Amino acid sequence: MSDFYVRYYTGHQGRHGHEFLEFEYSRGRLRYANNSNYRNDSLIRKEMWISPLMVDELRRIVEESEIMREDDAKWPKKNSTGRQELEVRLGKEHISFETGQCGNQVGTKFWEVLSDEHGIDHNGNYIGTSDDQLARINVYYNEASGNKYVPRAVLVDLEPGTMDSTRSGPLGGLFRPDNYVFGQSGAGNNWAKGHYTEGAELVDSVLDVIRKEAENCDMLQGFQITHSLGGGTGAGMGTLLISKIREEYPDRMMATFSVLPSPKVSDTVVEPYNATLSVHQLVENSDETFCIDNEALYNICFKTLKLNAPTYGDLNHLVSLVMSGVTTCLRFPGQLNSDLRKLAVNMVPFPRLHFFMVGFSPLTARGSQSYRAVTIPEITQQAFDNKNMMTACDTRLGRYLTCAAYFRGKVSMKDVEDQMQSFQQKHSTQFVEWIPNNVQTAQCDIPPRGLKMSVTFIGNSTAIQDVFKRISEQFSAMFKRKAFLHWYTGEGMDEMEFTEAESNLQDLIAEYQQYQDASALDEDIEGEYLEEEELVQE
Repeated sequence: MSDFYVRYYTGHQGRHGHEFLEFEYSRGRLRYANNSNYRNDSLIRKEMWISPLMVDELRRIVEESEIMREDDAKWPKKNSTGRQELEVRLGKEHISFETGQCGNQVGTKFWEVLSDEHGIDHNGNYIGTSDDQLARINVYYNEASGNKYVPRAVLVDLEPGTMDSTRSGPLGGLFRPDNYVFGQSGAGNNWAKGHYTEGAELVDSVLDVIRKEAENCDMLQGFQITHSLGGGTGAGMGTLLISKIREEYPDRMMATFSVLPSPKVSDTVVEPYNATLSVHQLVENSDETFCIDNEALYNICFKTLKLNAPTYGDLNHLVSLVMSGVTTCLRFPGQLNSDLRKLAVNMVPFPRLHFFMVGFSPLTARGSQSYRAVTIPEITQQAFDNKNMMTACDTRLGRYLTCAAYFRGKVSMKDVEDQMQSFQQKHSTQFVEWIPNNVQTAQCDIPPRGLKMSVTFIGNSTAIQDVFKRISEQFSAMFKRKAFLHWYTGEGMDEMEFTEAESNLQDLIAEYQQYQDASALDEDIEGEYLEEEELVQE
């Protein structure tokens, strides 16, 4: 076992600066020190003997962080002892970009919720009351002069209307003025305009802003995009940005919050084209896609929340609950924490199958948070309930490859684990048996505003193929008659790209079905899964 040295930042600010732990492994002995413990201004050093297995685990934690490469200018040089020092800081930064009208409206709501939870007012000033609010503020915010906190967000659209609304709204002064990037012509719900013509002209300006944000990060973990798949800008230009960022930052994580179209919420007839072309891109370029289905949001508003005429504001409120819940463990300390890379390692058994359904419990209407008492058994049961899913498919008809539940509030991890295990045992047929330990839990002490506890559910279920089937059928019905195709070919697209996208979507559906039907006795499937595990470990 080779020697190594690690300085591990905890993300907390102590009396003596940023608190950190030092680990030094040499000749089978691990030495560690904590700079929050000082005596006569000298670091208290402790030693303990550890097994090679523990060293491997520590090394894995360090390597999973993927802080920087050796050719990086910031890579530390060997010191006088010939030892290479490696620093690992908790609170890895994320760059968020919102694309298109839907993406910006949902994104603005997300930043409203985040700012409220972290005690940041509309001018970027900290007005909070807890140290936890600032412990990992650097994950989503930059600290600017005058102790102001600015979202690390890039707002993109091909027309100025949405940008004007955001700038003149309550959060208008929160975002960096240079990070508003917009065109004048719009995409007219045409994916080709967003991906190949109007969007392609604007994309370099967006990438310049993203590069500036990335250069200011100490440890960029990845990117998250909020967009819809049914329009022109969010779908077309959004997927163009994803592919460009993937080229430039191939080892960073790419997570997408993607709003899928539904005839119940929008009447744009070409949405199936736009969505299919987008999924074709996301299969290849995204690491994690959280599928938010307008149809499911509409059903929640109408059936669960009893809203007679749901507005986009109501839908965006629901999306913000999930986005806040998914990112909780990145933003706050907790008993068990997670990040986007760990989530992917636990949730994605095969690279193409990274489309997650999401849910939240307890559900509340906008402006009417419930202070009623809820129990862990109640919210655990609700988390798996179709009525709480924001993806319109019946999970009982599919099987979970993997799933995760993020609990918030003062809850006992033992109770949480017991409830999750109990549900899995009672509904064992809904979980594939050839992936052991396929249910992940995480916990954060800090509940959402107005609730004593909550749970955000993330499921990688084969049932999501229902959503893709719905889109695929609508796509095929129009494409075989070449309806509306001239709007796309007129922007330089070729029919072959439509054929490839349709084929890729059908392949994705077939893959989900293949793993739904697989059993532990199927040696080929188990072999594939083990190969993927080995690749992840390498």
